[in-house]
Amino acid sequence: MKLHARQLGSGEPLVILHGLYGSSDNWINVGRELSDRYKVILVDQRNHGRSPHSPSHNYKDLAEDLLELFDYEKLDSAIIIGHSMGGKVAMEFASKYPSRVKGLVVVDILPTSYSELTEEAMGQENQHAKILSSLLMLRLDIATSRDELDESLSHHIADKRIRQFLLKSVRRADDGGFQWQLNVEALSQNLNSIMGSVPTSELGKPISIPTLFLKGEKSNYVYPQGEEQLKTLFSNYEVKSIRNAGHWVHAENPTELLSEIHQFINKIKG
Repeated sequence: MKLHARQLGSGEPLVILHGLYGSSDNWINVGRELSDRYKVILVDQRNHGRSPHSPSHNYKDLAEDLLELFDYEKLDSAIIIGHSMGGKVAMEFASKYPSRVKGLVVVDILPTSYSELTEEAMGQENQHAKILSSLLMLRLDIATSRDELDESLSHHIADKRIRQFLLKSVRRADDGGFQWQLNVEALSQNLNSIMGSVPTSELGKPISIPTLFLKGEKSNYVYPQGEEQLKTLFSNYEVKSIRNAGHWVHAENPTELLSEIHQFINKIKG
């Protein structure tokens, strides 16, 4: 699948993958800050943003999409930054095509499954199932304003910040109504795969690519039990915490995030 992507700057390639419900727009400010040193490629993953829709949505699909992008852009290798779902795509891609990855920055996600509702994982799949169910119930075809959509969504999702984030993926249709850029139905039907573990390939040995895991200090996505499992999948990694940030690290503390990214890249470049 040919993905939509935008490019900023020049130099060593750096690919950024957004999370579930997101798009390349979510990372545009971070991308601009990085573009003074790197060629930044901001990707819309399948079923998100301006990229094509498909009923299939799993990490094998998403990694193959990324490979097609690398080949189209003639990228021999690149540093990949992936947030949430995008972090899992980055790990899956690195496990299958290690020669194409110079370094990984995985933002606030683990390679483990979030379908097993352990106390540490806090039932993430249930939370996302509720969100997707709420999105499916929205009548975009008859809504007259974004305020009306927000009001309807507020009956199911109390957090206004989350509603505003979700509604960024709503656009005006040709008939004057609204429509999703997200393929909400496909995401809902594939939620178990999205919340599942990576990598799906069996390499028989840990991933040796330099990897930095950045977790939001206030987030519960990177939990102790899951963090312990990293040593079985990675042989060259570190975990750092970003202060005063929850799951949307890039929006809540971009300054510290950028500092950690620059330090990591400088380290792996020697």
